[in-house]
Amino acid sequence: MTAAEGRGPVEGVDGVLTALADPTRRQLLDLLAARGAATATMLAERLPISRQAVVKHLAVLDAAGLVSGGRVGREVRYAVTPAALDATARWMSALAADWDRRLATIKRLAEAAEREES
Repeated sequence: MTAAEGRGPVEGVDGVLTALADPTRRQLLDLLAARGAATATMLAERLPISRQAVVKHLAVLDAAGLVSGGRVGREVRYAVTPAALDATARWMSALAADWDRRLATIKRLAEAAEREES
């Protein structure tokens, strides 16, 4: 079980959004998505930050459930785990649908008021 799976849906979304707020972490996710599994050293070679900084960013992504690390010999290889991102996308979609319903209601009320004035 990842850290994100042990939390409720709102806390999981909060963790994902917090993790994704940093452009370096988004770049790390992009690199992992394109490359597949990679070590912190491999990722640091592609970014203008130190390996230690990459490890710290990966820890935040791991805590949010966006990546997972697994040992392969002496190395830790990280890979994207899409479940937390999928849950966040579902939350955002439900939120957008709720706003669409609210806006449709406002539009109907405004059109009805306009017809009554005519």
